[in-house]
Amino acid sequence: MTRRVRSALWALWLAGTAGLTVYLGLTMTKGEGAQVFLPGTTSHGHYQIETKCHVCHTPMLGVKQEACLKCHAAELEAANDAHPTKKFTDPRNADRIAALDARLCVTCHREHVPDLTRPIGVTMPVDYCFSCHANIGDERPSHVGLAFQTCGTAGCHNFHDNRALYEDFLVQHAAEPDLAESPVTPLRDFARRDLQEHLDRQRHLTVAAHNGPRHRRYDPQLLAEWADTAHARAGINCLDCHSDTATGQTWVEHPTHAMCATCHRVETDDFLGGHHGMRLAQELSPMTPAQARIPMKPDVAHRQLTCTACHSAHAFDTRNAAVEACMTIHDDAHTRAYVHALQYRQGQQEVAGTATAGTGVSCATCHLPREVHRKGGTQWISVQHNQNDNLRPNDKMIRSVCRHCHGLRFSIDALADPALVGNNFRGQASHHIASIDWALQRVKTEQPKAREEK
Repeated sequence: MTRRVRSALWALWLAGTAGLTVYLGLTMTKGEGAQVFLPGTTSHGHYQIETKCHVCHTPMLGVKQEACLKCHAAELEAANDAHPTKKFTDPRNADRIAALDARLCVTCHREHVPDLTRPIGVTMPVDYCFSCHANIGDERPSHVGLAFQTCGTAGCHNFHDNRALYEDFLVQHAAEPDLAESPVTPLRDFARRDLQEHLDRQRHLTVAAHNGPRHRRYDPQLLAEWADTAHARAGINCLDCHSDTATGQTWVEHPTHAMCATCHRVETDDFLGGHHGMRLAQELSPMTPAQARIPMKPDVAHRQLTCTACHSAHAFDTRNAAVEACMTIHDDAHTRAYVHALQYRQGQQEVAGTATAGTGVSCATCHLPREVHRKGGTQWISVQHNQNDNLRPNDKMIRSVCRHCHGLRFSIDALADPALVGNNFRGQASHHIASIDWALQRVKTEQPKAREEK
């Protein structure tokens, strides 16, 4: 083989290697083709963004701790994390790190390991509590003989968020009746937010006052829908949504969620944090029902889930968004059972005006709960638009939803019963969770002992 031939072959090899490297790099960081390189199935909490490998991984495919915190730090802070990182960076707990390095999310939560994926969508060992609590039976007689894989059973313990399950809370609310004397959900009051710039306009725009480009033709129905909304009553005209001052576009045919965020920043940020909007947060195409891992209606498989998928483009009907928007897409047993449940009838009565405002129960009542916000001397109640926020795990619903109408004991038992959840809570829980009983027994035992020691 001549030197010229060898040089040519080397050049071809180098060019091929470089081209393949560029191809693989672009595929793994930019395109949907990155799925080819996945080492295993991604959990249903992350699968929608699994093609954006570089968001979570280093170039050498390590996992960035800061990537986990970018999405979940605020959630952990709000939950008053029961096992914060600072607990494990304390030198006094060095021995615990040797058993379970809880400073890093990936110690318990590993992706692409479907055999370890739990029902709530995260991957974690079932007996991780044993690492630090091997002697729990000595401390709590009620726990003698319990297997360590039962610690995270619904109604017992969560590693991070125990706001509805910690012992003092259980004792404090142990005697609550199953149904509250006056069951009612707080009413949102968006108008009290700091939106004075718009609210000061104090003018209800009419169809004739719309300021869309005059050379365009408009559907009279769309204009009528807009004129009947809170937007028109607050002086929000066509160009307030259909233009983009940041880019200089005088008319945007289909405004994105970024335009909604101009006034609805809290709701938009929440939306981008849930399954419905997380793809948009990573600059991917909107999610469609066809991409979901739970049953969806086949006739809407390719509908793009944006703000207007639920609220429509001009009517912004919150009642439609609270029930019909969900029912026309979801097709799981829990959703199908809703129309046969008492909650559905209560919701219909409220809409019809035959029941007190706040006493109806819609899909949004439970899955998009009301939240109190404070700014300066102003307080308002908005709707949490991350529909997954109180489902990881579902006993997070107790404080934000269930206790508006039900007692703590009733709520814990109901949410811990998969069959009852599946039929949308038609009936009673099939078994009782003993966590409240154990907490009361501990107080009964510990208080006399404390008095004796004094």
